[in-house]
Amino acid sequence: MKTRQVFLYAGQGSQKVGMGLDFYQEYPSYRSFLDSLNMRTDFIRLMHEGPAEELSKTENTQVCMAIFAAGVTRLLSEHGIEAEAACGLSLGEYGALYAAGVFTEERYINILRFRGKVMMETGMGIESAMSAVMGCESEVIRDVCESVKSGYVTVANYNCPGQAVICGEETAVSEAEEKLKSLGAKRCVRLNVSGPFHTRYMEPAGKALAAYFKNMHFAKPRIPVAMNVTGTFAGEADLKDLLVRQVQSSVYLEQDLMSLLDRGYTDFLEIGPGNTMAGFLKRTARKKGVGIRVSSIDSTDDFRKVIENER
Repeated sequence: MKTRQVFLYAGQGSQKVGMGLDFYQEYPSYRSFLDSLNMRTDFIRLMHEGPAEELSKTENTQVCMAIFAAGVTRLLSEHGIEAEAACGLSLGEYGALYAAGVFTEERYINILRFRGKVMMETGMGIESAMSAVMGCESEVIRDVCESVKSGYVTVANYNCPGQAVICGEETAVSEAEEKLKSLGAKRCVRLNVSGPFHTRYMEPAGKALAAYFKNMHFAKPRIPVAMNVTGTFAGEADLKDLLVRQVQSSVYLEQDLMSLLDRGYTDFLEIGPGNTMAGFLKRTARKKGVGIRVSSIDSTDDFRKVIENER
């Protein structure tokens, strides 16, 4: 019997050495899928063995996350669990579109290989920083970014109530952090990223994606997908345009999650690694005052629990 849940796909920063190794060892169909991928770079070895520094490079992270997500999504389908809606954080949005049938596994992985490469190249030489701001309202964070005089800084991600990520020139990010702390922010945590993602600095990457997408066919999503740029569902919008805008614009994940909750979805499944998306969802659901059920798949133990719970 098929069961259906909202699939949530993790973003960059969730990667870790060893991701998917237990799936590779325990599930023949997952292993066969990974072994069938014809890539010059040994991404599978990088996922399983590292080193972490190489895995965390944007051009590697995005492909490895896509491989893991596609492998687990296929395995879920084999065990009767399908997506009834989907959402992802940044590169995770491509996982959501894959789950919705917009493109094949091969295209999904190849797009993120290209996206990671052009984002890496675009960010080279820019002295930037990214910081997660905890315990401060989004409006305050946005206003502080707009008030900074020492350089450019903006809100890159609106993740959930009380948490957003700012990004821009290093001096401007530092100024914003100090101002936010003085206004009551609990913490500002620097993130280990290799470029000024989801800011205007990524415009060249957006142009490269637009050219790359030009002659591709994207199928219409067969399930609702909440999109990062709009905070609402794909609808009749041009998916290519939304993805081009996404790489250089703020991610409205909190609004995506609100849109899913507004439609009455209550059963969610995060396809990791990690459980970051589940945490964002729980905080958003608390703000809205609704009950949800959410699980995260980081390991084969997690996967087996999900399967058992659906029987």
